[in-house]
Amino acid sequence: MKQVLVKNLIIGDGTPKICVPIVATTKDQLISQLPSYKHKDIDMLEWRGDYLKEATSPTAMIELAKEIRSILPDIPLLFTFRTKQEGGEQELSVSDYFHLNYALAQSGLVDFIDLELLITSDKDAFLMQVSNLKKTGVKLIFSNHDFYETPSKDHIISTLLKMQDYGADIAKIALMPQTPQDVLTLLSATYETSLCSNIPIVTMSMGKLGCISRVSGACFGSAITFSSLTEASAPGQIPVADLKHMLQML
Repeated sequence: MKQVLVKNLIIGDGTPKICVPIVATTKDQLISQLPSYKHKDIDMLEWRGDYLKEATSPTAMIELAKEIRSILPDIPLLFTFRTKQEGGEQELSVSDYFHLNYALAQSGLVDFIDLELLITSDKDAFLMQVSNLKKTGVKLIFSNHDFYETPSKDHIISTLLKMQDYGADIAKIALMPQTPQDVLTLLSATYETSLCSNIPIVTMSMGKLGCISRVSGACFGSAITFSSLTEASAPGQIPVADLKHMLQML
């Protein structure tokens, strides 16, 4: 599996890296929370832009990114605007979605951009945006989320490999299990994809039923696990100190 190096963090090597979301809903809340993310067990941060009303203004979001960087200059930062169709807090048009992500990438203030694979059905338009983003030097995490079910193993594998084919630096999928078998399906797909993928993959089975998937990445091939510090951004996230202990034990 190919590794991705950002700052001093190697993704795809050794223990899964712990990523913690910043889910502040106002500028003041964001700034007040930032010092708490200076946590020894956090490897990278995910800034969830969709929680902020300022997300409709790329200029305002760049100013907020500067605030984050002034307090947390060294930790790898992933910017995510999660759309409502994939569990996010608000909606943007497709053109505004790409414009916001490009503005943050071009600013040089973020290290990763999350792009939803299904944000548009226009493949050519999607690939053009990918090409533009890559020119900024930012790393791209392609993502897909299903908060209702877990598809077949073949579907999971084909989705992750499609992300690779479309130019992702890291491929991510998060699914909701209805049965223990769904969790096994996700883990089996993760392992099989990790054997043939040329990029790091990130998978998770959500909710309490899927918690095991958040600590088993070293066994099955998932390179990042998402945790919580103040507020979870997805069901089943484990508090960061507990997750770090679990990963070390395994």
